[in-house]
Amino acid sequence: MKKITIICGTNRRNSYTEKVGNYYRSLLQLKGVDVKVLSLKELENVITISDYFNKENPKLQSLINEFITSSQGFVFVIPEYNGSYPGIMKLFLDTVHPSHWDNKFACITGVAGGRAGNLRGIDHLTGVLNYLKIHVYHNKLPISQIDKIFAEGTPTNEETKAVINRQIDGFLKMF
Repeated sequence: MKKITIICGTNRRNSYTEKVGNYYRSLLQLKGVDVKVLSLKELENVITISDYFNKENPKLQSLINEFITSSQGFVFVIPEYNGSYPGIMKLFLDTVHPSHWDNKFACITGVAGGRAGNLRGIDHLTGVLNYLKIHVYHNKLPISQIDKIFAEGTPTNEETKAVINRQIDGFLKMF
């Protein structure tokens, strides 16, 4: 059975990013995937800048073991922050040793309140993941007007449901 971790790339409380991540979880579970959700708000009081410099951190290592090492693939749901993705996402990527990501698979969904669905953040994250030797699925989905489309926690229109489902189906065929 495939093991996938959905990484909600913000530590903001009550975020649309988390709503989207939970929607992806429900779809993946229906497809028989063993799936977990890692909200980066769980890193609060766990990760610090000093962890980047290899300070021993048992809580962080436990999260890495549970959500990263044990997974074959990842769905990154990343909101737009200042034309890219949140700094907490970069800090997390930088504190996890590259060997934990090596030769795994990733799918990226960008979310934003505006019109572009975090296209620049998707491109920035793709470059970092490629550097970490992660196979990134080509169908990267930007979801715009997230506050309208996911107002109730699930997509309000059939088109969004369909494109998410196609993205997931294609991603699952990768590995």
